[in-house]
Amino acid sequence: MLKNELIYFATALMFFTRIPVPFTIPYSKEIMNKSQKYFAWVGMLVGLINAVVLYFSAQLFNLEIGIVLMMIISVLLTGAFHEDGFTDMCDSFGGGYGKEKILTIMKDSRVGAYGTIGIILLFALKFFSIQTLGTADLGKILAIIILAHTTSRFISGTMIYTHQYVTDIDVSKSKPLANKPLDGVALAVGFLSVLISFALIPDWRLVFAFALAYTGKIYMGWYFKKHIGGYTGDCLGAVQQVCEVLFYLGTIIAWKFI
Repeated sequence: MLKNELIYFATALMFFTRIPVPFTIPYSKEIMNKSQKYFAWVGMLVGLINAVVLYFSAQLFNLEIGIVLMMIISVLLTGAFHEDGFTDMCDSFGGGYGKEKILTIMKDSRVGAYGTIGIILLFALKFFSIQTLGTADLGKILAIIILAHTTSRFISGTMIYTHQYVTDIDVSKSKPLANKPLDGVALAVGFLSVLISFALIPDWRLVFAFALAYTGKIYMGWYFKKHIGGYTGDCLGAVQQVCEVLFYLGTIIAWKFI
């Protein structure tokens, strides 16, 4: 039992990051699908590494340089997995009209104008959001970063439970794991990582940040369903990136007005 759970976690870790796993993992669609319960746990680990990078970089240089270095490490750590999904989403929905055209553009590996503009604006918003949060205690900011990475991946994963998967994209990166929702216990395993992350900074106002991020997921899910009938792997990556930024923005609003 424990061995199987370790395999599921390691599978999620290998799928979402470039962190090496020190043992051989068997592959099957069932294992890939069951690994989804650990999406948010991988997010917690990525957030923790990012927080450590920011802490030491801010001590050596300043907060702004620390944020940039943290963002670079994050991209290297994950192979820009979610960022790639975001750019593909921007290109496909920005330049495509109708389901067939949107899905065709989404499968194109080239990055167009919409994707380029979108990722630049996303990174800018992420940078300035974290910089704005930097006026608070650095320890709190580090906790928020861990929480944002964990929460955004959990919320993105819930789309598997709430929306229909678009099955006609044969090359989708997430097809082996995004076609079958697990039971409520698996969802609870993912949510446990969110609760642990919230324990790092027990501030009830952050519930607003979570709600804002989840509202973003609801809107994006509605938008995807309207235009292509459901979600793809790229859509999940885009939801993660947007929800991460929304969590930062929600924290700013909560700390300023609540």
